[in-house]
Amino acid sequence: MNPEAEDREELAGEPAEGSTELAVAADVAPVKVFVVHASVGSGHRSAAYAIADALKIIDAEGGDDGRPIETEVMDILDFGRIVFNGDNTASMFTGVTRPYYDLTWRYTLTGRLLWAGGTIWARIMYPKFVEYVAEQKPDAIICTHITAANVAVSARMILHASFPIVCVPTDYEVEGLWPHLHTDLFCVANEHMAETLRPRKVPEKRIRVTGIPAAPDFARTYDREATRAKLGLPLDKQVVLFLAGATLPRPYVHFRQATDELIPFMHRFTDMHFVIIAGKDADYEEHLDRLVKAHDLKNVTVLGYVNEMAALMSASDLIVCKSGGLTTTECLCVNVPMVLMGRAYGQEKANVSMLTSAGAAFHVTTSRELYDLLLQIDAHPQMTEAIHYNAQLISRPDAAMEIAKATLEAIHGTPAQDARLKKKHFMHFYWGGRPAHIR
Repeated sequence: MNPEAEDREELAGEPAEGSTELAVAADVAPVKVFVVHASVGSGHRSAAYAIADALKIIDAEGGDDGRPIETEVMDILDFGRIVFNGDNTASMFTGVTRPYYDLTWRYTLTGRLLWAGGTIWARIMYPKFVEYVAEQKPDAIICTHITAANVAVSARMILHASFPIVCVPTDYEVEGLWPHLHTDLFCVANEHMAETLRPRKVPEKRIRVTGIPAAPDFARTYDREATRAKLGLPLDKQVVLFLAGATLPRPYVHFRQATDELIPFMHRFTDMHFVIIAGKDADYEEHLDRLVKAHDLKNVTVLGYVNEMAALMSASDLIVCKSGGLTTTECLCVNVPMVLMGRAYGQEKANVSMLTSAGAAFHVTTSRELYDLLLQIDAHPQMTEAIHYNAQLISRPDAAMEIAKATLEAIHGTPAQDARLKKKHFMHFYWGGRPAHIR
């Protein structure tokens, strides 16, 4: 066949502009997915946007069996009758109230009397969200915060809808107030978390081990030497990165205090170079600069907000950080050993427990302990090899994509047949089995 005939044949296979086939394609209803977080700290929001980015990638590659995917990320707190600042609320649990928060998080509804879900959340605080769901008719709602999950369950009950609700806890344990029985799919970090859900009578088919979703940047490979050269960091020393900057400074008060106490002794680590991130907190950055100059430290670099955080973390040899779910997940994704610093409460205590029991992190509570640990690592760098290896075993850098795909599968799946899930419950409690993890 000659080339002209081939061209004509190819053109013949393409529908003409304005043809019925094109019109039908244009009329295909998109798959509409809500990804809902709560602005209580930055981790839940980061996880939500990571999942949304994964859905956008799937959409760009052809969508859901040819159907476009519309993704909307929203903060559930914006829909409240009373719109309060979730970040300020989170900061309430960083001072003398921390032990009370620990009791609430770790012991309330974590035994055999369990919370299933109910309309109470939307009835009292979030009727606007119910109205928005009724108007937009999403095909699925993904929730990265416990409040978002409970409000989504409330909306579905009130509207007698059947869209799947996917819950994504962003720490290494499942808190007792997630709507257990009314969740279509739990996407959890590891098997430890799945074992928490089984005694709570969450069916196996509604549990998937995906990992905690981190931004796509943390799944990429970076040139360590190029990153260090760009930031003026030495190539011949161990780079120890302190993640002391955050949207909320108050939860970092104890972490920053311990860092300040260590700074005068950093000159003793001749084979280490320290990088301290102050984030967007200009006052703290200025404070660090003064300390470094006062002690004439040549092996310390202070940085403010860093755009390419994943690259900087990848170029480090050790990361000192708090035990937040997203921060520790990002460390696992870039495969850099971490030191968790400070006393942990609530979900952070669960994170410390899981990571240290897996041999995937060091943990210190004071600046003295950190100083001793750094001395040992400085003298014996091979100490981090086991941490490095164990972290690789539990790292799941593609978690966001797995969650996105699991959500699309849930949309096409068979709606739950459990009669209890079709009823309205103002408050739905139930009796679970013996907890797998006694806390």
